[in-house]
Amino acid sequence: MVFCTFISAAAQVFFKIGANQLKSMGGAAAVVSKPWILLQNFPLIGGLALYGLFTLFFIFALRDGELSVVYPIITLNYVWVMLLSVVLFHEALNPFKVSGVAAIMLGVMIVGKGSGK
Repeated sequence: MVFCTFISAAAQVFFKIGANQLKSMGGAAAVVSKPWILLQNFPLIGGLALYGLFTLFFIFALRDGELSVVYPIITLNYVWVMLLSVVLFHEALNPFKVSGVAAIMLGVMIVGKGSGK
């Protein structure tokens, strides 16, 4: 399941890159008038493909795991996305972001310990 969170985080990074490319393609107005230009946005398509792969793996995880345990693990996406945002997009970290991610990680550990399996 943790591997799924890496896939989902990578998809979100591709969405960000694709969204940035939309600006150079003419922005929202261009997409509304010519929606097929989205098919030329390969990062956006890659993000969608990765989300599809994530969904497939998530279904397999649900088959063998408890929903109340598997689903909170998905929140690890926030951790990976924050780290990738800092590294790839040079976004700033602040104590609130770090504290929030620490709380998420603590919550996932607590839920994992409380699982019946």
